[in-house]
Amino acid sequence: MEVELVSIGDELLLGYTIDTNAAFFAREAAALGIRVVRRATVGDGADEIASAVKEALVRTGAVITSGGLGPTADDLTKPSIAALFNRGMRLDESIVESLRARWKARGWPGELPEANKMQAMIPEDATILVNRHGSAPGIWLEDDAGRWVAMLPGVPREFRGMTKDELLPRLVAMGAGGTVVRSRTLRTTGIAESALADKLGELAKDPAGVSLAYLPGWEGVDLRLTVRDVPSVEADARLTRAADALRGKVGKHVYGEDEADMAVLVLHALRAHRMRIAVAESCTGGMLGMRLTAIAGSSEVVHGGVIAYDNEVKVAQLGVRQETLVAHGAVSEETAREMATGVRERLGVDVGVSITGVAGPGGGTPEKPVGTYCVAVDVRGVTRSFRTSSVGDRHEVRQRATQAALSLVRVALEG
Repeated sequence: MEVELVSIGDELLLGYTIDTNAAFFAREAAALGIRVVRRATVGDGADEIASAVKEALVRTGAVITSGGLGPTADDLTKPSIAALFNRGMRLDESIVESLRARWKARGWPGELPEANKMQAMIPEDATILVNRHGSAPGIWLEDDAGRWVAMLPGVPREFRGMTKDELLPRLVAMGAGGTVVRSRTLRTTGIAESALADKLGELAKDPAGVSLAYLPGWEGVDLRLTVRDVPSVEADARLTRAADALRGKVGKHVYGEDEADMAVLVLHALRAHRMRIAVAESCTGGMLGMRLTAIAGSSEVVHGGVIAYDNEVKVAQLGVRQETLVAHGAVSEETAREMATGVRERLGVDVGVSITGVAGPGGGTPEKPVGTYCVAVDVRGVTRSFRTSSVGDRHEVRQRATQAALSLVRVALEG
């Protein structure tokens, strides 16, 4: 089955809102063998909506829209598409009553505003798709030739819930699911995209008959394996063979698959070793602590930390020696090691980890240009450290340094 997506909203075109709905649907649909062959984004105007949907109907006869089902004057999806099918609009009293009940249940004052009744205007002969996640119902509109449009709300929580509750089961019942498009991602860190390609050699072109894409980012380089148009069992088998082949070449750089988070892996390792950790941060200003404490249950192993931005704090709170700072500077492995040991000893934990660097845009020197950072870890008195540099703006440098520190902790705990 092939479908097209039309995302609706001026806010999408202006860049104020990122279209996460289309990406979500494409992933979910691919796993069921439903191919998204084209995606379009249009504004809120009735003519723009009608034109995009009409063109998509000509190409595939199967269209999913996101957005424009709300109660305000700029929500024109339903009447625009109804006109394409030569359908009028009718008020559905059952939806009105549902909206009234929802209004009262929320404790909002007064009666249901007249504007909200726009959400109860339904194209003639349309099927209502139940929205259990919000107020705007979805719409399924089909003509005598079997061409159809499924209209879903644009609010991500509602779109995702209705996709799983209503839309995908309907598409499967229509015959989707014979073959699949399925992907698996190996997440790597500490190695550049070009170095990965060199290590993979011939596998870089065709790993076990599965397509391979390199996806570099601040966390590292993801290796995305994809197989298309085969039965589900065969797809899984091919992906497993390909993933095993890649691991055989670059295994030590792979830290997980798909949505794996380095912070989660570190916390699991700390729990397994019954250790507690503390952080000492300079250029990252708390980002490392935030990565760790963003995970539920982190309080079991995360003790605390010190943001030692100024050298006086490094000395007074972490015990970094003044002579170390004079001889090697704040951005050095020597200072990073003393920061890691200092925070471990002073907070009384098993593991101390530190970051110090030049995040920019200013402050760099020929010896230590912008993007240089040093990370260190002290595990019960045994220290490791390294210095490296990265490209990117201030935020990217800080993110990369945080990921590098987490990776160093992971490696140290494995050792």
